[in-house]
Amino acid sequence: MNGAEAIVKAAVDSGVEYCFANPGTTEMPFVAAMDSEPKFRPVLSMFEGVCTGAADGYGRVSGRPALTLTHLGPGFANGIANLHNARRANSPIVNLVGDHASWHVNYDPPLASDIESLARPVSAFFRTSKSVDRMVEDFAAAMRAAWQPSGAISTLVLPMDLQAKALTGGMPKVSILPPKRHFKADYVDAVASRIKAGKRLVFIVGDNGLDEKGLTAAGRIGQLPGIKMFAETFPRISHRGGGLPDLDRLPYFPEKAIAELEQYDEVVCAGVVEPIAYFGYEGMPSRLAETDRLVTLADVGDDVSGAMEALAELLNAPAHKDLEGTIELPAANEALTPQSIGKIVSSALPDNCIVSVEGGTCGYPFFTESALAARHRVLTNTGGAIGQGIPAGFGAALAEPGNTVVCLQSDGSAQYTIQALWSIARENLPVVILIAANHKYNILQNELRRYGVTEFGENSLALTELDRPRVDWQALSKAYGVDSVCVTNNAELMREFKAACDAKAPRLIEMSL
Repeated sequence: MNGAEAIVKAAVDSGVEYCFANPGTTEMPFVAAMDSEPKFRPVLSMFEGVCTGAADGYGRVSGRPALTLTHLGPGFANGIANLHNARRANSPIVNLVGDHASWHVNYDPPLASDIESLARPVSAFFRTSKSVDRMVEDFAAAMRAAWQPSGAISTLVLPMDLQAKALTGGMPKVSILPPKRHFKADYVDAVASRIKAGKRLVFIVGDNGLDEKGLTAAGRIGQLPGIKMFAETFPRISHRGGGLPDLDRLPYFPEKAIAELEQYDEVVCAGVVEPIAYFGYEGMPSRLAETDRLVTLADVGDDVSGAMEALAELLNAPAHKDLEGTIELPAANEALTPQSIGKIVSSALPDNCIVSVEGGTCGYPFFTESALAARHRVLTNTGGAIGQGIPAGFGAALAEPGNTVVCLQSDGSAQYTIQALWSIARENLPVVILIAANHKYNILQNELRRYGVTEFGENSLALTELDRPRVDWQALSKAYGVDSVCVTNNAELMREFKAACDAKAPRLIEMSL
């Protein structure tokens, strides 16, 4: 058994299901080793950013690490943006990076680079294997570092010669147990004491506090006087619909978020870090709440939903009442708007589906309406590096084979990792990609207005409009092997979205705005 074969076996023994790969020459021993283990499942993508984004989506939904396999420093660098998002989502990922043979790298061949410097900013664990007989130990250390309650990213560099070299001893045993979450009872007691003392508290809930148990507890606590509940602005995964309480997301723009939080005596952090404005604006504080007003119910990685439930019990909070109501559909013959898209998509979601949202055009209108949808889960872009939405949906679909995944995607950000369509088609996954095609970077135009620009000049428009030429989404989708259609009004979207979900196959719908 060589080093690569040993790592493949260790991965399978550790419960790894998928390796999202874009290999090159220095990974050929590893690619060959994959044939030695039928339970090892490689998934090819045409761009490394798709690999890392898919590993993020898979990790959020499954709770388990996936592997990525990339080629040297440049290949790894192509995946860094979505690793940034995964780091902010606390997703468990193990990156395997092939390197030059250890006897060759010191000659500084053209593809040699400082992989460690590239990997450190997005990796909680980094190591380069130095001995074939310690490669499995290195892999096990990477897995343990990644598979934590809070999730983390590990990067392990595998020199080509060590991948191919035979072990001198037997295959080491690997024992990697799933992490267990706990909550701190004294934190719960402290928050309960504040509420009993009559403090007005606003909660910001994240991590697993947005699962069914956590939301049910939030619905109970939120009925108490002086209490307000928010979800964090960009949750890693949030359960929605099916009668669950509607935790609106904390507003994105700082002035709105500050205005909400200032109405309360203290801000309770439940599975979130200190609330900070996404961007700095002149004259506005970066902190959305001063540190002396912050109280922690549970840290990221704690059993946040358990802490929420324990708090509800301590306070003898009233029982949760299922959210009731129906989504009012827009007029069928009217042109599409972000608001009508939010209503139509929410009303037609398949039960227990997964929605990957990227882009502000339709993301917020959808989230608002989705409280009354069928039960589903939502993934959002946690780190702001665009190009995350479709790859994350791709990985989520592999985490739950057969389940429908909807990617609600803006057209500009979709282009960053559009190669994901090819991988979705290759795996024949039930992923419906909804492209909000307004042919511009709307968020940048909004930011220009916030900056004070009242009239866009020629250069401002050149950098924020995508209409010269317009992307032919149907032709592009066909080129990657995904059936597609363009819709312009509400009736067409109602019809085509239902047909796409029923088809249980890859579909792309261009929503012309």
